[in-house]
Order: sequence, then structure tokens, then C-alpha cells
Amino acid sequence: MTQIHDLSAREQAAAIRDRELSPVDVTEHYLNRIDRLGDRVGAFVTVTADIAREQAKAAEKAVAQGDTPPLLGVPVPIKDLNMVKDVPMTLGSAAFDDFRGFADDNVVTSLREAGTILLGKTNTPEFGLPCYTENDVAPPARTPWDLSRSAGGSSGGAAAAVAAGLAPIAQGSDGGGSIRIPSSVCGLFGIKPTRGRVSHGPIVPDLAGLATNGPIARSVRDAALMLDLIAGNQPGDMYHAAPQKGSFLEAADRAPGRLRIGRSMASAVPGAEIHPDCVAAYEAATELLTELGHEVEDLDMPWNADLVPHFETLWAAMATLTPVSPDREERLRPLTRYLRERGNAITAPELFTAQGALQLAVRLAMPVADRYDVILHPTLAQPPVPIGHFDDVDPAENFERQKHFTPFTSIYNITGQPAVNVPLHWSGDDLPIGVMLVGRMSDEATLISLSAQLEAARPWADRHPPIWD
Repeated sequence: MTQIHDLSAREQAAAIRDRELSPVDVTEHYLNRIDRLGDRVGAFVTVTADIAREQAKAAEKAVAQGDTPPLLGVPVPIKDLNMVKDVPMTLGSAAFDDFRGFADDNVVTSLREAGTILLGKTNTPEFGLPCYTENDVAPPARTPWDLSRSAGGSSGGAAAAVAAGLAPIAQGSDGGGSIRIPSSVCGLFGIKPTRGRVSHGPIVPDLAGLATNGPIARSVRDAALMLDLIAGNQPGDMYHAAPQKGSFLEAADRAPGRLRIGRSMASAVPGAEIHPDCVAAYEAATELLTELGHEVEDLDMPWNADLVPHFETLWAAMATLTPVSPDREERLRPLTRYLRERGNAITAPELFTAQGALQLAVRLAMPVADRYDVILHPTLAQPPVPIGHFDDVDPAENFERQKHFTPFTSIYNITGQPAVNVPLHWSGDDLPIGVMLVGRMSDEATLISLSAQLEAARPWADRHPPIWD
């Protein structure tokens, strides 16, 4: 028998509009599941049950009055790096255990206007810095496919929630792979939009342009709809993507045509080894793309190891942007302190030199990348790793392990290109292994159209982990 959490976000919205489902019943269904399963997968830092119930009642009245925005009554949790007015916000850190949001981030405002229900704030690592979600404020985020393994990061809680059926769709953010990494290890479709597609304001600066908000979903169309709803700029945004022709949801219903696709397993991280399961996913995706009529060829990647130190400089500098009271510094985790110490030692000339070197590399590489409609990579170099894999060593080695786990994703935060994780493959141990598709600047539409074609050929949305039922 179909249950509420078996339905997609779009199906739930349609059922609510048609009065086949009550927003109150939908909300209670998810709150009950969160109460039973939330800590097992480490999905939430804060559950906003009272707010959710109040919003659900308001949504029920809106349905009766015929006022039905696109996702009216559909629960969509917010990552705990994003601010929601009057709701606790820890940023994944014990140093912020008593902080409350004083404004809504623009992405939160967009989702409010779309009629969504706030179930709570999803789990994230401290300040979103690592690629795994283990902190001192909530249980570790675990992939529902194997509860001994990490859900990735930094949108690990968001992905765990969607994969475990605790939310139909979730908002995430991605500064170095933080949507694509957890989507890969949780068997989900996630979109890192083009730089400037989604407003980063009004509080958090978008100085380096690495990070952006985006959707994590079970299906391509749910993700495309959410991207339609959160896309747009506000006054003061430093980056703007080129306008989209038509909606992203419409792109999912449009055939992509025959595409020229470059593929590569090379990365800029020296010594990164690709696990056989990740190679198998990459080769299987290549075979499927070829079967669908696309032209796939090997790409000589225009990136090299010279980029890595510059990216590390920028990442360490970003680690210093969150203000922490001196009397709370000792509450920070070892990796965070390590990165902030590195960041505080960077001089202004070193920071600008790193930023300039990365921009020059992008300028030199783009003519090569733009020969292709889409680029294919493994999303990760390894399958989901055990909880504690990164933290059982000193911070410097921890950071090296992270680089070797995810050597492909960060480069596209540097370029600003849109990229998606497509959950096409599961290992012999039934662990999800994603592949990454990268598009031209401002061309999320082609990625969405191609991903929908892949989803139709190899459906994944109804494939669930044991915890689902």
C-alpha cells in the first residue's frame, strides 16, 4: 500500500491541491517518522514540530480558499547552515548551541512563498567545512543504505532525511561538493546550480563564489521544480547567472537531443585512487549514454595539481569567516581549529594570489571544457566510508583523506559551472555510487534534460534502503 512518504514532492503537492491529502496529515506523517528514525540516520539538529503544525493548519486553510502555491503543504527541511528567523541555528557547532536566526535567508523566503512546511534544520558538519557530517551537536549523519557508514557532507543531514523518507525533498548547499557528495552516498539526485543562479543573501557574503544553495531529491523533476522556486537574484548579490529560457521543470520533459559528452577519471588531487565500484559506475554510465545515442569521448582534463594549494588557501580563509567568541574557541572541533589557524596565518597578498591563480586557471580551461555539452566524472573516488573514517587521524591527515575521497567535485565550485549527481549505480554490497554530470555555465537545463532521460532509462526513485519501510 502506498504511504505518504512513497509519494514525490510533486505528487504530494497535487494531492493536497486536489484535497486528496491534508497538509496536516502529511506533516504529522513526517514528524512521526522523524521521531522514530531521525536520530538513527542523524538527519536533524532541530525539529520544528510546533512551527510545522502551525504552517500545516495555515496551508489547509489556503487550500480551502483556493490559494495553492506550487509546494503548498509539502515539507522541505532547511540545512542548519542557513538562517531561519527565530529558529535555532548551530552551524553544526557546539560554539553556537544557543544562537537563533534573526532573519530568513533568501532561499528560505522563496520556499516559504512556495508554501512549504518547515520540519526542522538538517544536520551539517561544523561550519560546513568537511565532506562528512559528524559534529558535537547531533548524532552522525548516516547513509540509510548502511547505518555504519557516513551520509557525506556537508548536506549530510538533508540527504539522510530524503533517503530515509523523513522528507520528500530538501534544501542543501554546496561549496566544494556538499550537495553532490551526500547525494552520491545516499542514492539521490542533487543539483549544484550555476554560480549566481540562487541568491546567497541577505546575511552570508558570497565573496569567493564557491558556495550555492540547491535541491536534493529522489527524482529529477522534484529537484527541477525546487530549483525553479529558489532561483533568482536579490539586490546586492555579487554573482548573476544568465537568465533561463523556460522553466527547469519544463527542461525535464524535453528530450536532450544528441549531446557531445567528454568523460574523465583524472583529477587535480595527486595520488587519488578510484575504487573499482566507482570505476564501474562511471563505465556503466558511459555505456548507457552511448546506448541513448550520445557521443562520448575521453577528455584530456585542463586542470592540474597546481590548483590544489590555491584552493586550500581559499578554503582555510573561508573557515575564518564565522565569528566565534574567544571564550568559545575551545568548543570547536580539531579540524575546524586546524583550518582556522591556517586561515588566520594567510596574508592579504597570499589570498588574492590564490584567488587570481584559480581565476586564471578557469580562463585557460574553459575553452577546452566548452567543447562539450556535458562532462562526465565519478562523483566520488570511494564508496560511502565508515563513520569515524576521517576523524580517527590528526586534522592534517583528515584533510588529506577528504581530498582523496572527493577529488572531482570542488573544481566545479571554482569554475562556477552547474553539476549534478545522478544515482545510476549500486555496488554489490547495495551501496549507492553516483556519477557527476557537469554542464556549461548557466546551462542547468541540459543537465536536467539529460538526467531525466537517464532516469527514464534506468529508474531509481523507487529504489529504497531497508529503513524506508
